[in-house]
Amino acid sequence: MLKLIQQHIEEVFKIKKVDLAIIGAGPVGTFAAHFAHLHGLNTILFDSLSELGGQPQMLYPFKQITDIPAFGTIKAHDLIQRLTANLENETEIVTNHKVENIVKNADGFTIDDSVFARSIIIATGAGAFKPKELPLKMNDDIKKRVHYFIKDPKKIANQTIGVFGGGDSALDLALELANYADIKLIHRRDQFRGLESNVQKLKSLKNVEILTPYLPKDIQLIDNKLDISLKEMGDTQLRHEQFDQIVVAYGFRANNRFVKKWGIDLKGTNIPVDRAMKTNIDGIYAAGDVVSYSGRVPLIALGFGEAQIAITSIMRNLFPEKTLTIHSTSI
Repeated sequence: MLKLIQQHIEEVFKIKKVDLAIIGAGPVGTFAAHFAHLHGLNTILFDSLSELGGQPQMLYPFKQITDIPAFGTIKAHDLIQRLTANLENETEIVTNHKVENIVKNADGFTIDDSVFARSIIIATGAGAFKPKELPLKMNDDIKKRVHYFIKDPKKIANQTIGVFGGGDSALDLALELANYADIKLIHRRDQFRGLESNVQKLKSLKNVEILTPYLPKDIQLIDNKLDISLKEMGDTQLRHEQFDQIVVAYGFRANNRFVKKWGIDLKGTNIPVDRAMKTNIDGIYAAGDVVSYSGRVPLIALGFGEAQIAITSIMRNLFPEKTLTIHSTSI
């Protein structure tokens, strides 16, 4: 009876059927989609953002990642490009779609009344994220010149750019933009939270000025320039600086609590998993920085391995009769 009802629903709503739905298209989600393709799984990949890559692509595309084996160092943007190079030929990709509802039924899960998946991998990283904004009152004309993401540095070439922040992302961003524009890096402390080697690189550049310890207090648009009032910490004096545009790198707020409504257990904002990457719901797995288990560290490379474990578990569950080939490193 349940199968007849399921068949009727699929016919009425033309539900797409897949072996695997992956929620989250950051580094781990995109690699999971590729690895699923290697094993012949019919897969669909969802992401709420307009493009693939997650936080590395949107928040720190110029960050030099040094803990991916065999690369030595690679920019986050370049890593995402490599991970997604052939993905559209391997997997159906759905961007600009925030998964709202997951309903468990006899043979799998119905996702937002449009997709029936026999299994699911959650790879949402730190979760839905929103940049921490510059805490100043701004009109629409000013907001057009205040950025939280920079995708194409060439568009700001030969301008004066203010970069606000003191962590690794701010330092990486300032170093990259310094290849195209004059940079003023503003931080509220004398000490930065990023790599000291990057601080020294910035100090050595003639087109970079470091302003510390200052807090932005006001912003106006005067004579087609952003005029920002900076207050020195521990002083009442204001300093005015002019910019063509500014980039704010204060970090972001993120949460994964939206998965709770799917019936998935959380430990804080993370999903507890077992050794097979299974959640508390049969058929739903998780991988990457969203997961929690004893001894885990937040590394992209570790997430890749977790994705492989999850997909291997899924293959054994969906196709127990098949001899599973572990790719690349098995003879």
